[in-house]
Amino acid sequence: MSAMSLIINPEKTRIEVASEQTFLEVLKSEKKDRWKEWVAVKTQNGTTDLTRTIGELGSGEHEIEWVHRDSPEAQAVYRHTMSHILAQAVTRLFGDARVVLGIGPTIENGFYYDILVENRAIQEEDLPAIEKEMERIIKENYPIRRFSLPKDEAIAFMRDKHQLYKVELIENLPEGEAISFYEQGDFVDLCRGPHLPSTGIIRSFKLLSLAGAYWRGDEKNQMLQRIYGTSFATKEALQDYLQYLEEAKRRDHRRLGPQLGLFHIDTDVAAGMPFFLEKGVITLTQLQTVWRQFHKEAGYIEVMTPLVMHEKLWHQSGHWDHYRENMYFIEKDEQNYAVKPMNCPGHIIIYKSQARSYRELPWKMAEFGKVHRYERSGVLHGLFRVRAFTQDDAHIFMTEEDIVHELTDLIHLIDRMYKVFGFAYRVDLSTRPENSMGSDELWELATESLKKALIETQVDYRINEGDGAFYGPKIDFHIKDCLGRTWQCATVQLDFQMPERFDMSYIGQDNQEHRPVMIHRTVFGSLERFFGILIEHYAGAFPSWLAPVQVSVLPIADRHIDYCQHVKDALCENNIRAQVDSRSKKINYKIREAQLDKVPYMMVVGDKEVEEGKVALRTRNGKDLGAVSIESFITVFEKEVKELSEHSLFE
Repeated sequence: MSAMSLIINPEKTRIEVASEQTFLEVLKSEKKDRWKEWVAVKTQNGTTDLTRTIGELGSGEHEIEWVHRDSPEAQAVYRHTMSHILAQAVTRLFGDARVVLGIGPTIENGFYYDILVENRAIQEEDLPAIEKEMERIIKENYPIRRFSLPKDEAIAFMRDKHQLYKVELIENLPEGEAISFYEQGDFVDLCRGPHLPSTGIIRSFKLLSLAGAYWRGDEKNQMLQRIYGTSFATKEALQDYLQYLEEAKRRDHRRLGPQLGLFHIDTDVAAGMPFFLEKGVITLTQLQTVWRQFHKEAGYIEVMTPLVMHEKLWHQSGHWDHYRENMYFIEKDEQNYAVKPMNCPGHIIIYKSQARSYRELPWKMAEFGKVHRYERSGVLHGLFRVRAFTQDDAHIFMTEEDIVHELTDLIHLIDRMYKVFGFAYRVDLSTRPENSMGSDELWELATESLKKALIETQVDYRINEGDGAFYGPKIDFHIKDCLGRTWQCATVQLDFQMPERFDMSYIGQDNQEHRPVMIHRTVFGSLERFFGILIEHYAGAFPSWLAPVQVSVLPIADRHIDYCQHVKDALCENNIRAQVDSRSKKINYKIREAQLDKVPYMMVVGDKEVEEGKVALRTRNGKDLGAVSIESFITVFEKEVKELSEHSLFE
């Protein structure tokens, strides 16, 4: 045995160990009866299995840190092991000869495994049986053992097991690399790890759903079945997550949108291209109105550009080389055209339509521009992932001296817009990707300018390496909704490349031509996607200023309808969106219907209200506000709308 030194963080405890010892043996020695609280170990090579030997780190002194079961790293290890337990259970239930395994990674809050069962489709009704088999595997507490094989032996090993997808994965791995496998009882799977020491450590898990998934995401390949699940260290954490999923399901915009008459999606005629209904258009129009107000105050002009433009424009912009796979094309009169995937080239054409002076800069041009981008059918998702959408796009053309000032103004504008909805957000600074254009010097200047603006506005940010646009670095804003989910919406991209490619210029104070700098930016991002986020954030119960119907006037009997119509007319004269429910239904039914439609206010009218010239006011959350005059309601309501209030001013 050869001796080695370990420094255990964060305590910086130094211990002497034998190279042949496993981390698990050291952990048990160090933590005694509490060793089960830790599930893996962090080394200079990343998070790894406790069952690995210390000698694998190499000679010398090494720092390590135990991974506690409550840490985020531990969740990934739990779920990785759970995906193997899932695959083992399916293999046991349906037989080795019929089950072909794809991949089984961890994902945010869970895991999945892509599986093909020959001559049979797994059904939702099969999930309880699979869960029971998984529970048996956990109870049997199989030790999980890692071993490696040379590439050729690994291929032969998987081929003997008829695991052809695993063979394909191994064939694509580099030559000379040892291929690792993990074994638990009668089950072996190709995997890099890490995993728990044994299956019995798992305590709480749940299979969630089934979906289809093409092998390696390619529609030309075999469709596999993807089984989703989740796992947590405690039953309480699992229960909290399942409750969260139920709440997310209740708020799902794909259900609420059609139910509330906001939008419709017809996958037969326009997959990924939503149809917006009357109520949806009203809410979208209100969003655009507030956006226009804020942007007018910030000095933007609004333009419109063509939906279809000649192919040569997209060659010049660089989109042809970097984005062609996601574009739609048209051929007419022996000319090739593209449906625009982005608005920036059109804005550049407007800029170049006449000579520009430094006195005009910075020039801020905005557009609600419809764009089309191809997405595979398997990834389309309501309003969140579509093929046709509207960008609240804007471009700022400026001198180099204007850069930081314009960036700081823009950050303040985005902050102001998000405060309307009560959104907190985090910020990422995304740097140069591998697939990019332009010199190192310009990329450095652009990145440092973005950093300086973030520092000046005192915005905390994190670096997102290699995720910038192909023409420049960017700042991404990730808003947080009421369920704690984050959504990337606003983006600010600084670009020196497009002005160069389009030979853009302005006449400076020296009467010479100079090259402008360009900012690409959105606030909502995709208007449709932002709408979907708001539907789920508010569970369809929009603030009054956004609600498609703001007031529902409810007559108790037919004799009250004329007065209700008078009330509605008075409201509409003051630009309040009102309706009368004149159906011959009981009043409690009408109230319930208005609540289900998420109407902010209900005005109940009976004999007493007609006699007094008032209405009985109720809110959608069931609060009875008593009798009020139409005039007093209008006064308070107009204030509520003007302030873009998220909450009722009557409560």
